[in-house]
Amino acid sequence: MATEKMEFQTEVRDMLNLMINSLYSNKEIFLRELVSNAADALDKRRFLSLSNADLLPQGTQLRIDIDVNKDQKKLTITDNGIGMNKEDLINCLGTIARSGTKNFIKNLKDADKASVDLIGQFGVGFYSIFMVAKKVEVLTLKAGETQGYLWASEGTGEFEISECPRNEVGTKITLYLKDDEDSEDFTSEWRIKDIIKKYSGFVNYGIYFHPEQTTNDKGEIEVKDEEKLNDKTALWRQSEKDVKEEEYKEFYNVICHDGGEPACWSHSHAEGSLEFWNLVYIPSKAPYNIWQNDALHGLKLYVKKTFIMDDCKDLLPPWLRFVRGVVESEDLPLNVSREILQSNKIVTNIRKHVIKKTLEALQNMSKDEEKYTAWWKELGMVLKEGFYMNWEHLDELKKLIRFESTKTEEGKLVSLEQYVDNMPEGQKEIYYLIGDKNAVKSNPMLEAFKAKGYEVLLMSDGIDEFMMSSLMEFGDKKFHDVSRGDVDFEKTEDEKKAEEANKGIFKGLCENLQKVLDEDIKEVRVSSRLKDSPCCLVTSDDAMSAQMERMMKAMGQTNVPKSKRILEINPTHPICEMLKAKAEAKEDLGDWPKALYGQALLAEGSPLPNPAEYVAAITKLLTAAAK
Repeated sequence: MATEKMEFQTEVRDMLNLMINSLYSNKEIFLRELVSNAADALDKRRFLSLSNADLLPQGTQLRIDIDVNKDQKKLTITDNGIGMNKEDLINCLGTIARSGTKNFIKNLKDADKASVDLIGQFGVGFYSIFMVAKKVEVLTLKAGETQGYLWASEGTGEFEISECPRNEVGTKITLYLKDDEDSEDFTSEWRIKDIIKKYSGFVNYGIYFHPEQTTNDKGEIEVKDEEKLNDKTALWRQSEKDVKEEEYKEFYNVICHDGGEPACWSHSHAEGSLEFWNLVYIPSKAPYNIWQNDALHGLKLYVKKTFIMDDCKDLLPPWLRFVRGVVESEDLPLNVSREILQSNKIVTNIRKHVIKKTLEALQNMSKDEEKYTAWWKELGMVLKEGFYMNWEHLDELKKLIRFESTKTEEGKLVSLEQYVDNMPEGQKEIYYLIGDKNAVKSNPMLEAFKAKGYEVLLMSDGIDEFMMSSLMEFGDKKFHDVSRGDVDFEKTEDEKKAEEANKGIFKGLCENLQKVLDEDIKEVRVSSRLKDSPCCLVTSDDAMSAQMERMMKAMGQTNVPKSKRILEINPTHPICEMLKAKAEAKEDLGDWPKALYGQALLAEGSPLPNPAEYVAAITKLLTAAAK
């Protein structure tokens, strides 16, 4: 039979050029597409043999073979799948965007479609070969037929088909690589192995690489043994009850490569209108790049056991970016190049499921207090991000959050549930304080709470200010920032009378301090929260906190408005009593206002606006006391 020359059936030259040069962002994708097509062909032969056993003789090993020839710049992919005849070649390879796989599924009228594990849906993956090949030959024989055919094209708008003898059922694709360095790289043994293991390591059928023959020093030809490249098991496809703990831990390092062990994991299979598998791991240690803005994170995405994407962010929110694992679905909507996940209801449903299972895994782990505490210290700060502008999962997150407090022992943490259970009778709110890590535990504002026996949650992470903007209540208990406004302690009648009396007694001192500190202080008032310290700084209910102000400045915000604070003084402290006497005697308070303000700043962990001025004031006061 003479060779027939035909044109591709579309507006070929422009369309083919677009696909070759623009459709895929990474040239190595072509090998994934060829292996996927080969796996499809093997699936078709296996499936059709169920109704026609002659199509697959007993003992036939369905497989994919890859050969390279560096000198001739050739790469060959062979499968013993269903094969193609002339009509198939014209319809499937001669018509762009017509998928033989898609057509095959469509024609399965009464068959069980769910049992057919096929990848190709767009019919354009094959043409990715022209990114690296200057010429392609497809030698094929369809199962059940005797005539083989050779299809050839240089990807310029035309292809040729001719009859060609072939004894084995299946398809052999030979790529004659372009004369550029990138294309020639695909004859490298390590490169081929790396690509196959990355994209096709879990394909159902064996993929075998045949190393080139070499000549030894004696001039003898040495033939190396073939090597199977996909010896991994798609663990996520197995039933959870059939997988051992050791297997889960081993697989964690297969997909995560961090050398450690996972803290916990979740393995599930969803069926119904949407079917997918997921196996997610929660690391026991924080990934090294967890705080890098450009760090890749997300789940590995597979479709029909073929790797599609390494960092699928669409399936996880940023506050779960430490999670590692695999999601596979046969229903995921990919774009035509299978490189981008399209947003739709399917993606949303899978995302919800993955989040739910991850939070459930964390909740189960939290039952082991020691283990969970160690994990929280590693990655709890990331989970806190989930509170900010997230109303969907607040209830689950509230059960997972942990805190240091004024009552926790060294190295221990308390949950909100434990905090509420431990609340003494008469405590109406959940008290917390945000501040510098080194100063928050000794903040003077805690003195009255300790005296009352009330526990205060201590927060020092940068995210805590944002977290608390969404964390408003737990059950019927509201949160109260002890550094803001006043605290409604249950006071006795005697305490209330003494407080009112002190306001009048110390009015003169408050006015004098206000005059000196007016530039920095909104108000000076008598405190009911101090026991041992002479003073402290309080933030108004409607003002930006000192912690937030420092954070904004650290982030490079130069126009952060300065919030004037409230200075509270302790009427029972000797320094305040001495200053009250000076004010009543109309004496100058000297450097005491600056000293008190500076002390209040240092006690809460805030920087001094003018350290030299504070040091000078303290020096003068100490010198006067020494005389």
